[in-house]
Amino acid sequence: MTDTAPSATGPVRKQITVRASQRTAFEVFTGSMATWWNPEHHIGEKDFVDVVAEPRVGGRWFERDAEGTECQWGSVRVWSPYDQVVLAWQLDAGYAYDPGLVTEVDVRFVPEGPTTTRVELEHRGFEEYGADAGQVRGAMDSPNGWSGLLSRFAEALTSQG
Repeated sequence: MTDTAPSATGPVRKQITVRASQRTAFEVFTGSMATWWNPEHHIGEKDFVDVVAEPRVGGRWFERDAEGTECQWGSVRVWSPYDQVVLAWQLDAGYAYDPGLVTEVDVRFVPEGPTTTRVELEHRGFEEYGADAGQVRGAMDSPNGWSGLLSRFAEALTSQG
């Protein structure tokens, strides 16, 4: 996995190469998020049982608990199977949904062969957090942020074998 960070509030960029076809990588990333999303990263009162990105532009991105309670995280801005998905991350610095706040998580799936895909993630727009921009960006750039999530994603792909 490689990381680059141009500034304290610039985009967080992560990249990982996974042993999966482009299609499989896209489908697991977008359609099976609960298999790889860190269960500690939930905003509802209870643990989630599913994380959903509705497969269309304008679709919701949310978590759902065992009782069916949904907590929105954002929305789908770009849906281009199997090349790219852009998700609006609309959680404030305290991880509460804020419909007026939008940062973007842009994920591209670049085939490097029939069974290998490079996943390029860019989370941008941290300036929208104002005084909290550095703190939020730092959390996203930490080992418990996108690096850890992408590692979990790679593990989920491996376990699907």
